[in-house]
Amino acid sequence: MHRLMRAALRPVTYSRWVHLCVPILMLAVWMFIGPEAPWVPVLLVIPLGLLPWMRLAEGLQAQFLLSPPARGPGATPEPEEHGFSAVASKKWSDRWRTLLWLEIRLVFSLVTLMVSVWLPVLTVDLITAALSGRVGAKSVLPFTPPSWAAWLLAPVPLVLLLVLVIKLGEVITVIGRRLLGPTAAERVSALELRTEQLLERTRIARELHDSIGHALTVAVVQAGAARAAGDPEFTDRALSAIEETGRAALEDLERVLLVLRESGRRPSQRPTLAEADRLLESARASGAAVDAQLIGPLDQLPGPVTQEGYRILQEALTNVLRHCGPVPVRVRIGMVADRLDLEVTNPLPDRPTVMAGSGTGLRGMRERAALLGGEAETGPYQGGWRVRARLPLERIR
Repeated sequence: MHRLMRAALRPVTYSRWVHLCVPILMLAVWMFIGPEAPWVPVLLVIPLGLLPWMRLAEGLQAQFLLSPPARGPGATPEPEEHGFSAVASKKWSDRWRTLLWLEIRLVFSLVTLMVSVWLPVLTVDLITAALSGRVGAKSVLPFTPPSWAAWLLAPVPLVLLLVLVIKLGEVITVIGRRLLGPTAAERVSALELRTEQLLERTRIARELHDSIGHALTVAVVQAGAARAAGDPEFTDRALSAIEETGRAALEDLERVLLVLRESGRRPSQRPTLAEADRLLESARASGAAVDAQLIGPLDQLPGPVTQEGYRILQEALTNVLRHCGPVPVRVRIGMVADRLDLEVTNPLPDRPTVMAGSGTGLRGMRERAALLGGEAETGPYQGGWRVRARLPLERIR
């Protein structure tokens, strides 16, 4: 009883009822045209079911009426794998399934028509019998029940109607998911699209973390050093460094936000290792003594390698400034055989805040390298800290 009451309060119960009644409109029109041949609509739906766009129309109708999306606070949307396909038929198997679905809809519509008319009429007859003590000539009751019995039985047909509507709606929904559900190819395509979206979101999150995190770290270190120094000339240099770093961060932020605003667009003009001097100068301006050695034509590196390498270098320098302060940093970047080697080492202070293997930035560096088929190592090294990345070149080319 509790389940019945809960189903009676759900809007989807009545939207499914509407779905069950829609084919009645076609049947009603035909009864005016050819009432002597009520079986003709069963034949008329055959050419309709074989039309490719009919599957699209039935899928959309099923989505909105049989399984409408959840709304409101705390609503949980229905899983996509249990939904309905909303594309035109591409194969004959899809057309035959659509045709079978249309025939089943006609049958369910006839059943719904009978129960939706006959059961309320039965309730009206019972109420009439309870009030007058007799039944009319066209009553569906075979006999006149006692007045008290008529009053007790009057709600029963309506309750039965509600139960039948709920059950018919549930059954037609299950059948619809089998006949109008996405095919295996459509499921794979949807899964691939979902995977691409998740990867894109993860990549954008890494971009924001690296660029904005680097800019804020440089700004904090520069501001702290300028305040401690008390030297107007040093303060002027610090403000210039903060301005330059902030401007570069704003450009990165605008580029990423443009991608978010325009669906399907990929980031362009991402910084590369050819601009590594900008990172090195920013670290030097923050007080770090950077010993850099760049070997090879870095401006000729493949796009993915040079872009991800730039971000790895940026995150490595950011971690040095954030956790160790203005300490000496050794940077080595070079093309070795068929790979790019990137190494950043620095000494650790007495109480470092860097923890091996933890932090979003360290995980992001390893993810960037792994996406290119390479590897990145982070951890203690000879009493200091080292970030080392190896990015393959041949498979990228």
